[in-house]
Amino acid sequence: MEDETKIAILLFDNFTALDVVGLYEVLSKIPNSRIYFVSETVRAYKDSKGLQIIADSSFDSLPAADIIVLPGGFGIDAILNNSRVINWVKGVHAQSKWTVSVCSGALLLGAAGLLKDCTATTHWNRKEQLAQYCSNITDDRYVVDGKIITSAGVSAGIDMALYLLSLVTNETYAKVVQLGMEYDPQPPFNTGSPRTAPKELVDLIKNQRKINAAT
Repeated sequence: MEDETKIAILLFDNFTALDVVGLYEVLSKIPNSRIYFVSETVRAYKDSKGLQIIADSSFDSLPAADIIVLPGGFGIDAILNNSRVINWVKGVHAQSKWTVSVCSGALLLGAAGLLKDCTATTHWNRKEQLAQYCSNITDDRYVVDGKIITSAGVSAGIDMALYLLSLVTNETYAKVVQLGMEYDPQPPFNTGSPRTAPKELVDLIKNQRKINAAT
């Protein structure tokens, strides 16, 4: 019988919902797999609007996984110096087949010292912060460097997850999953990147992060 593929998704307070749920939706399609929501303690964790997801595993109960997922969110800054989180990331990464991050989750990889010699990406508003850990940051939607895959902001995690699905299974299967999801982005506005959005909108996002950092 084929071994179960263990997928560990890290939870912390003030995570970004789509970073977690988007990856869950795609990676849950891996045959004979199980997704574990893991954190320091087994309890409910909330995003910034109060959506709750329960961590069913602690760091101690899940010291290894085939795929580790690090989501982003405003709460990421509060755990960058958390030694228990950092040590778990290092330990699981040492044994993982794939280690992936979404959005500002790349900062946790950086804080764990895993991006020193890597090419990576993150949310456009976090690139300056990521530069303290990684010297080669790109504008790509997702970047593969060895067994580490980093993706840009929030929705880019779905692109990355579909690509990862093709690596774990095969391209045809990943295409079928994409079709089943009807993942065919056609946004109503051309403001999904700081390269195309008006400056006032870019400044609004930058100020929002400053407000969240101060509270």
